[in-house]
Amino acid sequence: MDRPASHPAIPGPRVGVLLVNLGTPDAPDPASVRRYLREFLSDRRVVEIPRLVWWPILNGIILTTRPKKSAHAYAQVWSESGSPLAAITRAQADALQARLGDAALVDWAMRYGNPGIGPAIQAMKDKGCERILVAPLYPQYSAATTATAIDALGAQLAAMRWQPALRTLPPYYDDPLHIEALRADTARQLSALDFVPEVLLLSFHGMPERTLQLGDPYYCQCRKTARLLAAALAPDYPALRIETTFQSRFGRAKWLEPATETVLEAEAQGGTRRLAIAAPGFAADCLETREELAIRGREQFVAAGGTHFAALDCLNTGEAGMAMIEALVRRELAGWIQAND
Repeated sequence: MDRPASHPAIPGPRVGVLLVNLGTPDAPDPASVRRYLREFLSDRRVVEIPRLVWWPILNGIILTTRPKKSAHAYAQVWSESGSPLAAITRAQADALQARLGDAALVDWAMRYGNPGIGPAIQAMKDKGCERILVAPLYPQYSAATTATAIDALGAQLAAMRWQPALRTLPPYYDDPLHIEALRADTARQLSALDFVPEVLLLSFHGMPERTLQLGDPYYCQCRKTARLLAAALAPDYPALRIETTFQSRFGRAKWLEPATETVLEAEAQGGTRRLAIAAPGFAADCLETREELAIRGREQFVAAGGTHFAALDCLNTGEAGMAMIEALVRRELAGWIQAND
């Protein structure tokens, strides 16, 4: 039956891909950081402390003291394009769109801050995307990252009358595509250094140790990524010692160990003079890599006696990383798009 003249236009059916990462404030100033931290640290997946205990700490201490310090850190890595995480995730979406062409519409979103997951899903549906692959760019699964992104997705679906069909990208911590991308890009960057590292630290974002005890697989998946990457690098770098550490400790709870900052100091004090550090748990560079590792990590290592330090880039929009993302996405879109699209 023909549509009546008064019927609103309906865009043709399309397939969408939404790349998702953690989040970032809108600007490197205390007010913006405070808004971001309030949203982030109010998530029950992120802070698993009873509200009666946590709320006074968050609102009475953290949100009154931390925004200024964090804003200073963000200011050191901010660019005209915004925060590193937002700028790189946007660029990854643009690069994936170029690789997929007309086969799918690609967009990006942040779990916290802007652009949000809910508005992004609605915008894609408004453009005709009846099938959407949501791709959290977290190689290792954690309730505080992957699960909370899916929570936000569920909240958006609950508010929609006409929902799209959905798929989600599984964690890819041990996927051969991921390990090969890490190997190729790490080797490329190591070969470009003007010194030969004695040690390569693989630094992953930390989590409270309690999350492991509660059944979160994050720690084990980080360890497996590190083990597979070390094995892949071994043939070309037999003398390189590779260690795994965890960064970004926060609060008084016991966190996953060993801590990156502790190992940096111990390595230098123990005689290591040349060290490189990589962050294979991050799909894109961010505050934790550009400021915590590249700036403060260098300061810690040199202050303790080290002489040569390099913080390697994440996969970002490099050829190895984008080829991996495209391959993972195409695999998950099987049946929705043709293999040769």
